[in-house]
Amino acid sequence: MPYTTEEGGRLNNFAVEPKVYQATPPTKTEQRNYILLGIAALLLIGGLITVAVFASKIG
Repeated sequence: MPYTTEEGGRLNNFAVEPKVYQATPPTKTEQRNYILLGIAALLLIGGLITVAVFASKIG
């Protein structure tokens, strides 16, 4: 682990920095999967809200 010695003999540790890389844009298949997951999430949230509304009217 990289460290330096400061005045008074104190050690100062530094974290190892991760390697930097350039992100690649998503492929057509990944884009389609993101859209499908988004639709599934919207349907799930809509269903939960619907159940909550009906459950609150019962009591």
